[in-house]
Amino acid sequence: MTSANLCADKPVSAAGKPAHTTASSPDASATGAADAGKELDCIVYGPDSETGGFDALEAEWNALLQRARYNTIFLTHEWLSTWWNYLGEGELWILAMRRPATGELAGIVPLYLTTPQAGERAGLRTLFLVGCIEVSDYLDIIAAKEWETAVYRTLLRWLHSDAAPAWDAVDLCNLPQDSRTYQDLPDLAAEFDVDANVMREDVAPQFELPTRYETYLSDLVDKKQRHEIRRKQRRAEREARVDYILVQPEDNLDAEMDDFIALQQASRSDKAEFMTPEMRRFFHAMARRMMQKGWLRLSFLSIDGEKAAALLAFEYNRRYLLYNSGYDPEAHAHLSPGWVQLAYAIQYAIAVGCQVFDFMQGDEEYKYRFGSHDYDVMRVILRRRA
Repeated sequence: MTSANLCADKPVSAAGKPAHTTASSPDASATGAADAGKELDCIVYGPDSETGGFDALEAEWNALLQRARYNTIFLTHEWLSTWWNYLGEGELWILAMRRPATGELAGIVPLYLTTPQAGERAGLRTLFLVGCIEVSDYLDIIAAKEWETAVYRTLLRWLHSDAAPAWDAVDLCNLPQDSRTYQDLPDLAAEFDVDANVMREDVAPQFELPTRYETYLSDLVDKKQRHEIRRKQRRAEREARVDYILVQPEDNLDAEMDDFIALQQASRSDKAEFMTPEMRRFFHAMARRMMQKGWLRLSFLSIDGEKAAALLAFEYNRRYLLYNSGYDPEAHAHLSPGWVQLAYAIQYAIAVGCQVFDFMQGDEEYKYRFGSHDYDVMRVILRRRA
């Protein structure tokens, strides 16, 4: 199947080829600014397309993301294409929705179809968002602001068309609190005889950054914790030679990533189990792509010349995203290298002008000690009605 306008039922031309189609909402004739009445053309890049969706949309992908209501690194072309190349499985289906009058891209729905062998959807043919479930903390349908409803309707029409593969469920995981998908899609799905189950999947603790580190300590952190942060920083600086090292583009990134992974695996048994050979290859490839774009912030805390703790983070859209961390619990434990490095990372984020410090998914207790509040991560499961 080559890419074609196939999101609605396919009219066939005299030549027997798919003709131009428009996926419009039931009230498309209505006037006004509400996106519920807007029409979109849809091109589907399926597993048999001559050109893959990631290649076809590369030049426009991130520009659309900039126009979306929520712009995150995990929805960039670089992140999702790398995830698919190293962790993807099944059939890749990417839907591109365009404004008929101008051809401007209004939405991208990157999906893959697979049949899980275990878990709650074992044996069900399921369409997942590319990047779902692990390692991509925030995902979503990518839609230009004010065009979300039109994008959702176009998706639902495609799911009910002959152009879509056979499916039992659609899993839209890791939706950020700011997304309209979990708020608006369920009601629209009901119009198409599709049930939608909405749930809070996790929380992603975070806090807004002031312009000064001392303001952060005094305003966002309670008195006891503020004392602990200062005490541990001063003790480490007093008793050892402490360096905060930020890996630069000219450094040997593969070697630095090996050092990070060694500390990550040493910190906890579950982290060691997580870092399979497949995941290790993904981390290396992902780090290279993020460094090329200028988004990677890989740092180490060095104590007396020895790397004692590591943070793998991203700086994107004025947010500091703490992605993963590690430390050697046997080395320099009395100097609390993990906490000290985190304090330095917050100082760095303030210094470069980030507006949000995001610990991302997981409700670990230490995140709240550093002043975080919960940010919801949602999930929508679509199922055909019997």
